[in-house]
Amino acid sequence: MYPLPVERWKPLNRALYKVSLPIALLIWLLPMLAVLVTSIRSSDELSQGDYWGWPKHFALIENYGTALTQTPMLHYFTNSVLITVPSVIGAIVLASMAGFALATYRFPGNTAVLFAFVAGNFVPIQILMIPVRDMALKVGLFNTLWALVIFHISFQTGFCTLFLRNFIKQLPFEMIEAARVEGASEWTVYLRIVLPLIRPALAALGILVFTFVWNDYFWALCLTQGDDAAPITVGVAALKGQWTTAWNLVAAGSVLAALPSVLMFFAMQRHFVAGLTFGASKG
Repeated sequence: MYPLPVERWKPLNRALYKVSLPIALLIWLLPMLAVLVTSIRSSDELSQGDYWGWPKHFALIENYGTALTQTPMLHYFTNSVLITVPSVIGAIVLASMAGFALATYRFPGNTAVLFAFVAGNFVPIQILMIPVRDMALKVGLFNTLWALVIFHISFQTGFCTLFLRNFIKQLPFEMIEAARVEGASEWTVYLRIVLPLIRPALAALGILVFTFVWNDYFWALCLTQGDDAAPITVGVAALKGQWTTAWNLVAAGSVLAALPSVLMFFAMQRHFVAGLTFGASKG
């Protein structure tokens, strides 16, 4: 039932795999390479229609310096930080407590609550656009950072709860029962036993949620207007002019917007892989 390792494939299939993998990787990386090259291309070359050739004059410092100093990119970046960090912390804290309750407590309606979290992940976000926008307007949260923080926490908590509940369910329940017999309170069990054991899962989930929230464009466009509370995803779109667009500045802004997620993934790659494989096998 499990796929065979590549080394045990037939010679023809293995050869096709080794040939097709670099081609697929190149096709996947081609748009990103095009953005990187455009971000260091001079405006003169773009005005002459030179979009695909190798840059004759590198304008890396000029393009990135202009994007940072002559546009509100730093303001958008600050907004994204103020939105993403509380959203990640809030969603993970709420989900870890809900996952702990669903995994360790046996009460009527446990399965129904879990199904509610699961069902919420399958609701298309497009059908919620108008109600959520109207709600933000009525309660005075429209075009504020708190609107995006609250709604990101709300929409990410369901997925995070399902994710963490499954990890906590795999922990030895005898250890939790032993702590309760010794007189440990539920907060002690949660803070000193469960959370340290699922630390790899929390790290993996933190990277995923950070990426989801940081790269969000849909809710940022629905719940903000203007530059006051706009995150960096909306800010990059705002770099496009009404009549002409400096695509080198847009590309530089796109690279700057994607940089935090990429750096965070590589910085915590070991924890991310460990979290995804946590509990996959038992010794």
